[in-house]
Amino acid sequence: MTITLKVNDLAVSAEVAPRTHLADFLREDLLLTGTHIGCEHGVCGACTVLLDGEPVRSCITLAATCAGRDVKSIEGLERDPVMAALREAFSAEHALQCGYCTPGMLVTARDIVLRLPDADEDRIRLELAGNLCRCTGYNGIVRAIRRVLSHRPEVTAPSLPPVTRGTFRQFSLDDAAAPPAAQISAKFTGDGLHETLSIALPPEQVWVALRDPALIASCLPGATITSRDGDRIRGEMLTSLGPIQARFKGDATLTYDDMARTGRIAGSGRDTASGTRMQAEATFRLVGNGPAASTVEIDLTYALKGPLAQLGRGPIVRVFAAELAAMVARNLEARLRGEETPGAGAALHAGGLISHVAWRWLRDLLSRFHVR
Repeated sequence: MTITLKVNDLAVSAEVAPRTHLADFLREDLLLTGTHIGCEHGVCGACTVLLDGEPVRSCITLAATCAGRDVKSIEGLERDPVMAALREAFSAEHALQCGYCTPGMLVTARDIVLRLPDADEDRIRLELAGNLCRCTGYNGIVRAIRRVLSHRPEVTAPSLPPVTRGTFRQFSLDDAAAPPAAQISAKFTGDGLHETLSIALPPEQVWVALRDPALIASCLPGATITSRDGDRIRGEMLTSLGPIQARFKGDATLTYDDMARTGRIAGSGRDTASGTRMQAEATFRLVGNGPAASTVEIDLTYALKGPLAQLGRGPIVRVFAAELAAMVARNLEARLRGEETPGAGAALHAGGLISHVAWRWLRDLLSRFHVR
């Protein structure tokens, strides 16, 4: 969807996915990396920004809900007089060490100075309860805020619109009645990807290969099909990234439409070591581009939950998936031609792919700027 909003006093219009949170939008779309991401659960406060003048957790605020609103990140407060006084006080009182929490801490501190000009130490500590710091013990931060309060900056608190209060009513079991069957979707909500594989082989030969899960798995290092019962398969995926290793085991259901040359695979898996769970659903379509060329279009929806979910950030996954899809296409084409490909079962070493990801990310970043 397309949204228009004001970010640091500049009008911004951009396309965002409905589930993109404000922190990712600021950091990855607008390159405002002063907003830090910590817990991604609205707990640590590192991602705090101003929304219509009020501090909010940008990691649990959807960017789509900010249409027509005014967002200020730490970068947009560079010339703010209260923020200037706080920066000087934070430095004088040794209120930062690693600095990771500092942008969110400064935004919250500014709100305290403007909203509570008579706050004592106990009230300051109470107001800071939503911003976590692992380094300082908070003493320097509290002293810095008290230092600014004692100088009484000549600014006034922003005028905020009144909050509309709702009404409450008694909840009954009738309110929880299930919606009509036509309104219930079997699909889960997750992140989406679209990939295209180009294979220099006849579509008839490629379709036969797509109907063979074991053959496809043999083209992806680390993937193994352990059993198959009709349209249900069970398998595992072994990955290695330096000291981090994960072995996802799970099952999936396959369906094919030979006339349309389309298919669907839906499944889930779990890495027992980390407890990370993954759920995914993919639909694919084979298109012939002549007697000796084929294109496979894949639409994937996935959800990753658990400790390793931090490695599943949208832009990283998109570039990583593109590299992985290209690898599968190359290996499948080579195997169908009788050429040698990586053996099934060997761990997928992500180091090489990560270097490709980093290079492509840097290339895309630099392409946004035009040097004259």
